[in-house]
Amino acid sequence: MTAMPAQHALPSWWRTQLHQLDDYVSSKSVPTESDFVIIGSGISGASVAYHILQQHKGPKPPRLTILEARQACSGATGRNGGHLKPDPYSFISKLAAQYGPEAAEEVAEFEKSHVDAISNLVKSENIDCDLVVTKAIDVQLNPRECKKVKASLDHLLGIGVKSAKRVNVTDRKEAEVRSRVKGALGCFSYEAGHIWPYKLVLHILGRCVEQGAKLYTHTPAQCISPEKDASDRWTVDTPRGTIKTKYVVIASNAYTPAVLPMYSNNIVPVRGVCCRIVPTLPVKSLTETYTLRWSWSEFDYLIPREDGSVIVGGAWSKYYRDMDTWYNNTNDNEIIEPAKEYFDGYMQRNFHGWEESGAYVDQIWTGIMGYSADSLPHIGQVPGKPGQFIIAGFTGHGMPQAWLSGKGIAAMVAEGIPFAKSGIPRIFETTQARLEKNRNDILETMGEVTKPSARL
Repeated sequence: MTAMPAQHALPSWWRTQLHQLDDYVSSKSVPTESDFVIIGSGISGASVAYHILQQHKGPKPPRLTILEARQACSGATGRNGGHLKPDPYSFISKLAAQYGPEAAEEVAEFEKSHVDAISNLVKSENIDCDLVVTKAIDVQLNPRECKKVKASLDHLLGIGVKSAKRVNVTDRKEAEVRSRVKGALGCFSYEAGHIWPYKLVLHILGRCVEQGAKLYTHTPAQCISPEKDASDRWTVDTPRGTIKTKYVVIASNAYTPAVLPMYSNNIVPVRGVCCRIVPTLPVKSLTETYTLRWSWSEFDYLIPREDGSVIVGGAWSKYYRDMDTWYNNTNDNEIIEPAKEYFDGYMQRNFHGWEESGAYVDQIWTGIMGYSADSLPHIGQVPGKPGQFIIAGFTGHGMPQAWLSGKGIAAMVAEGIPFAKSGIPRIFETTQARLEKNRNDILETMGEVTKPSARL
């Protein structure tokens, strides 16, 4: 399948109040020259652009061009579950086993810092994006998995990974009362947030345009020249003309292989599904975010909205066996049929107190995530391509990783700071060695969940 975005994507609820920049085009043709070209207008691209402009010290602002294949923030950021959820223990335990406790803790602290960084950004920029800082509750519904997760958490504490201390554990006796989830066998809770991601990103893009950035929606980067020209610049081709630039930042996540074919086996488009559920009768509102987990790789997630609705994503158990419906699939213009009815009665089925709520699915949509073959983002200078930088492959977990990764990329691009001093976790750095690894965590995970014992 092509790695370019599909046209006429299903409407995401986050994109129901469109910003004036949603279809914005700065001029009929793109500039022939630009100091920086950023491909992608989601949270990653917006962060890079914002921080380049913030960090700039000269009298004249840099010439900065943002290219977007569809509408502004119409990819994963504008179609996700609204979570701003750092992971202090779950995937961190896997990182500790593979890369050591120090590297794992570096990732956990980096993710945690996103809650403060985005909270401070929202306050300083006065952004209306419904940010709520609360607790996340991971609810375990499989006894074997619950025991395994508790053992992993204890192991992290034993080897001194301090992020694990932030996790509060509720055992089986109190889990259902604590979480209000039917059949809960254990709860793991910690600080997290939720947000209206589209509103956050469009506000930031607006600030960039005010400061002179050029934004071109409906203007895909069709290709980047394989080599630099005689003046040491890359050429970026678009339907609105060609741009010469010294620096290109590829912030297109799942669609990265369209302009960087060398990443085609390392960043794979993976299709997921989200919906908005609305109660029709009064119900005791949820105040925390949730993950309902049947196995390490089989789970749903949700956030409560202040209007009483909930955004729920997941349903993977209904379609993962049919790889064509989700793996290397960029069709966010159609629903995943096996998941279509999964969310009907979801809140009544899973939550105490919602049985008589009359909750129904108000809107359902798909979105395309950029899954990395080794489960880690690819960030930094593209190997063998000086002046090209990548920030992509967030594996459905970009909200607590992308904003400060963008800040680090901006420092590398605009100030020449090396990756090691960028503030980005060392294991996120894109390298030739990572590209050459014969590994595919995505398909390995699918193999695990097809075992009969995976879900009880």
